[in-house]
Amino acid sequence: MNIYKSILTLFLMLCVFTTYAANSLKNKVLEADIVVYGGTSAGVIAAYSAKKMGKKVILVEPGKHLGGMSSGGLGYTDIGNKYVVTGLSRDFYRRIGQHYGKFEQWIFEPKVAEGIFNDYAKKGGFTILFKHRLKEVKKTADQIHEIVVEDSYAPAAENIVIRAKVYIDCSYEGDLMARSGVSYTVGREANSEYNETLNGVELMDGHQFPDGIDPYIVPGDSTSGLLYGIGNTALQAQGSADKKVQAYNFRIALSNVPENRVPITQPENYDAKKYELLLRLKEKRPWKTLSDVMIWSKMPNGKTDINNRGGFSTDMIGENWDYPEASYEKRAKIWKNHEDYTKGFLYFIGNDPRIPAAIRAEMKEWGYPKDEYVDNGNWTPQLYIREARRMIGELVMTQHHCQGKELVKDGVAMAAYTMDSHNCDRHVVSGMVKNEGNVEVGGFGPYPIAYRAIVPKKNEVSNLIVPVCLSATHIAYGSIRMEPVFMVLAQSSAIAASLAVDQNISVQDVDVAKIQQILKSNPLLDGSTPEILVDNENSESIKLTGNWFTETKGGYGPSFLIDTTGMASEKAVQFIPQIVKDGKYLVYAYFPKLKNASSKTSIQIFNNGKAAEHTIDHAKTLIEGQTSGEWVPLGAHNFKKGKGGYVQISNKNTDGTSIADAVLFVPEKSK
Repeated sequence: MNIYKSILTLFLMLCVFTTYAANSLKNKVLEADIVVYGGTSAGVIAAYSAKKMGKKVILVEPGKHLGGMSSGGLGYTDIGNKYVVTGLSRDFYRRIGQHYGKFEQWIFEPKVAEGIFNDYAKKGGFTILFKHRLKEVKKTADQIHEIVVEDSYAPAAENIVIRAKVYIDCSYEGDLMARSGVSYTVGREANSEYNETLNGVELMDGHQFPDGIDPYIVPGDSTSGLLYGIGNTALQAQGSADKKVQAYNFRIALSNVPENRVPITQPENYDAKKYELLLRLKEKRPWKTLSDVMIWSKMPNGKTDINNRGGFSTDMIGENWDYPEASYEKRAKIWKNHEDYTKGFLYFIGNDPRIPAAIRAEMKEWGYPKDEYVDNGNWTPQLYIREARRMIGELVMTQHHCQGKELVKDGVAMAAYTMDSHNCDRHVVSGMVKNEGNVEVGGFGPYPIAYRAIVPKKNEVSNLIVPVCLSATHIAYGSIRMEPVFMVLAQSSAIAASLAVDQNISVQDVDVAKIQQILKSNPLLDGSTPEILVDNENSESIKLTGNWFTETKGGYGPSFLIDTTGMASEKAVQFIPQIVKDGKYLVYAYFPKLKNASSKTSIQIFNNGKAAEHTIDHAKTLIEGQTSGEWVPLGAHNFKKGKGGYVQISNKNTDGTSIADAVLFVPEKSK
């Protein structure tokens, strides 16, 4: 029997060697410790993180650019709560801030974001394979053995085989996950599946048509057919499951700077009939401005980040259902349909004689920016794929986790955004046009995202991590699916992958406590001294004088403290950092915008037996973007190791509500 076993072993080894040799002759073969698929914002951070962990890394990107939506037009960052943005994700927004001469910034031009992602790639030194997409995944038992990628623009060209120990799928579509045999879902679960209340079919008032808009080509005549964009299926029961996907769109960058403006001309496949519903909507709600039908967010240097608004806008409702599982060829057609629709929408508003002259004139003040997307006709190369496949992993994040009713202990990132779904369909309801699927429910604080939600079931694949198409229900994913959160999850994924490589274990067996420890002690993965956050929630690091009240909405982290009594009695909060290394620290205090807040705040900084007085004039604090507060600089101060210094916020000289939220101590970098 031993002889037979030996012969069998030799035969199997010969087969493997023969296959390897055949592949080597037919295809180029690359090897790495970790392969990251998808050059999204998450993909760049994952590759950079893995490289900083000492690993050989290959990043595969099907397109020509890095950054995904973060460099593709989504410059008006969906934050939720800055408290959840940590590590290299926070470093990205700090680098954005440095570009614009600020501490950190959350609104930015696409080319600025792409430049920063390119800089991560340059400084990281990892290999990038642009213009290549997944063709095949080869597994041995529960392990991905190798992937085969093809030229995205010339599929008949030579393929490339890539072998690694661990793979990270950072694509918006989850192609590597799906082709690896991992369980996943597309569309909406029924509320009953996870005992939720906001999943499945939902007919709500957000981004909705007013009552009374006729859906038929000839008003009142159902035999004339439906206007473009209206589905011909009946509205299903509330909370029921389906395979429909929330709408995609483009986050549009335009410019109103004449010398940087390319005129909006009639696009390919233009058909004015596609926008008839817009005319009927505006008959009910007459035009006032372009912002009536688009969220028109201003970016630096005269640019925009335009998003969907109202019943009929830039979302192409119902036209993306097949996208998540479609072939590359079909996806390209869906993508092109979205591009034609969106460019046509802009052209229609600026040129159709049925649009009021004042609105047409306002639209013509804008054009495509000459200095953006210069290799793609000044149009973003990234469709906003809000949701595609979602893994069914070791744990499924649900509405209960978002709302704090269930709490995980293996958190490797946090989220805080509203449970947000764009519309999924458009129906005739009681003879009127109605959108279906929009949900916007918030009111909860930051919550942890489980490590078990970014790894597959162990018996399916043991060397794959999925930080973007992670394991969550449709409605929970609507809260998690924000670019800053994807970047935090990506860093955690890279740390986990590196630990799995080092210890030769499955990703499911990685010690989550070790991931958490690295994130805390070495957040930039460069060995630098971490900044120190002292939040009012850290009871061991704050000292209160007098009675303060707690507010839970609008601050940094779960809560902040307020005093509404004026100067009736002395009130103060000391924020006491645990300094780990002697040195100079840049100190910042966080102040949320609050009705009836004091116009000034008195702050004292105590260190080395000395006290420095500061008075903050809040009228000078500029709060930009999707955030309710800002860090206010208090200067650079020397602190010694230990807990001998502190920052004190008091109600001294107040003329309104006093606020004490958080204080940040950032080690000053040597020049």
